[in-house]
Amino acid sequence: MANFDYKHLAALAEVIEQQSFALAAQKLFISQSAISQRIKALEEHIGQPVLIRNQPIVATLAGEQILSHFKKVKQLEHELVPILYPDKPIKPMKVSLAINADSIATWFIDAITPILKNHLVELNLIIEHEERTLDKLRSGQAIGAVSVIEQPLKGYRSFKLGKMEYCLVASKGFAQKYFPDGVNQRSLTMAPAISYDHKDDMHVRYIAKHFNLAASEYYCHSVCSSEAFVALVKQDVAYCLLPKLQIEQELNSGQLISLCPDKKLVETLYWHSWVLVKGVNKKISEQIVKIGREKLAH
Repeated sequence: MANFDYKHLAALAEVIEQQSFALAAQKLFISQSAISQRIKALEEHIGQPVLIRNQPIVATLAGEQILSHFKKVKQLEHELVPILYPDKPIKPMKVSLAINADSIATWFIDAITPILKNHLVELNLIIEHEERTLDKLRSGQAIGAVSVIEQPLKGYRSFKLGKMEYCLVASKGFAQKYFPDGVNQRSLTMAPAISYDHKDDMHVRYIAKHFNLAASEYYCHSVCSSEAFVALVKQDVAYCLLPKLQIEQELNSGQLISLCPDKKLVETLYWHSWVLVKGVNKKISEQIVKIGREKLAH
């Protein structure tokens, strides 16, 4: 097989990122017809489709593998250009990372801030459940990920960061209203909870394990923000699982209370990055591992 034409790979990457052939064409300063022709040429070259043309537009398995390859090549190219062309203006390096919301709300910003201050980086944080962040590596959408899964994908390696401890919390007023006799099956069926979204099974697993209740037996708000979790709990309208690291001040002040101190949930987090990572991406990886290990429990 002949080598890839990287104009075709760039077209695929832009279509997936922009979720539009027209917007991808604008980004690459070519016609929409040219984008379609490049995708068609790539599919003819490898003998199979690279896109599923639905909404959203998604890559096939072959397309995901090609995207992952293209992202890695772009990383290496970004590190090589300043060496070969020292007088050429440097463009921001695009870095896409898949991170769970609780890490964003607790330790991750401290990890990435020094990189943003000292390097020309255009950061794209993809917020995803910690069980599914590796899907973003597999699809080529991200080059690094925080995950609860230890086993790395082929071509990647994982680093243990530490443990994120979760506790079931509420305000004192909420607890007095809904749990006057403690947290049990009966009281849980009446008390409103919060979960991240319908895919978030952390709350469901916790309640099922400790109280033998199915998700259909109680009601739960869906709120896609860890910070909003805290705000709503403080307003006496719900209870939820929160990282202890995120609410240490509220627990110490008594603004929030732990409903079940003897029933905790602990998730071990891992950082996944490409085996051949170097340059700025290597610094990003090292910084994430360093701060993650400093902030998380061991």
